[in-house]
Formats: sequence, structure tokens, C-alpha cells
Amino acid sequence: MEQLILASASPRRAQLLKQIGIPFKVVKNRYDEPEITEENALEAIALAKAKSVSAEYPHNLILGADTVVICENRVLGKPKDEVEAQEMLRLLSGRVHRVATAVALTKGGRETVSREETLVWMRKIEEEEIRAYTASKEPYDKAVYAIQGKGAVFVEKVQGCFFNVVGLPLFRVVQMLKEWNISVW
Repeated sequence: MEQLILASASPRRAQLLKQIGIPFKVVKNRYDEPEITEENALEAIALAKAKSVSAEYPHNLILGADTVVICENRVLGKPKDEVEAQEMLRLLSGRVHRVATAVALTKGGRETVSREETLVWMRKIEEEEIRAYTASKEPYDKAVYAIQGKGAVFVEKVQGCFFNVVGLPLFRVVQMLKEWNISVW
């Protein structure tokens, strides 16, 4: 398999690719990510991230991705500070929300973009827990909470791809690679 380039600085995405044995190199994308207010922008952002790296690596397959949380028709990205993180957790508390990830592959002018959505049920989160969680600093480099970390204690159940909630829907990525005649085996 040719070396895949992950256009992301996300340690979670890198860990997920390592977990399934895909050889890759991390190159931080140069895309100046806007604040997402409409979920339909997700695919365009994932593709823009991949394309921002493809100019430097035109002979490699580039993977870009972007993840958001959607609750009550509100798109939640990475919280800017503790106050915003607490506000987001209060919104999620006791509700079902969607986690959407767009994944883009690009190489030599060819592009593929796909999207995965997962439903997540959150239990009622007590105010003391919200304050403690945001003080832990875990929610700040991701879309609100870390299901693979301390944030797991807030999740009642997940319907759909668990890895999507972590930040990279592995099933979707493998299916997309197959469309490019690349096998992870």
C-alpha cells in the first residue's frame, strides 16, 4: 500500500489509523478552519484540509476529516474556553445528539468525500460534573467531549459507528480506500 498522508494533527485520528495497521504519515493541514455554523459545510472543510496538503504531496493519497456534534439543530465544534465548553455540555445533558464526520480522499485531481453520522445518548450531567470535566482540560481540542476518555461516563448508548465519535469512522475510511483499489490487508 502506498503511504497515506493524514492531513490532521489529531492524535485520535492517528491512533485509529495505527490501530488498524494502515501505514501513514501525519502532515498538519494548512487550512484555516472556519467556525462551522451549518453542518452542510462539513464535507467542504474535510476536502479543503486534504487539498491543503495535496499541493505539497501530489503523488500521495491524502486523507482529510472534520467532525462536529449536532444537538437541537445547533452545530458544536471545539469549545473556545471553559464557559463555552460548559454551555455545550449543558445542551447535551439528557439529550440525544448526532456526531457527524466528513472524510475526504484526494490524489492527482481525483477527490472522494463521504460522511458518517452516529447518534449518541447522553445521561443527565450534574453541574458539578460539568465543572469538573471542563476543569480537566479534556474537552478543548475536540468536538465537546472525549468518548474514549473521561467523557465516556456521560454516554448512555451509541447507535452507529463508535469510532466516528472518536473522530474517524474506520469502516467508512476502509470502504473509501477500497474504492481507490487500496486494501488495508
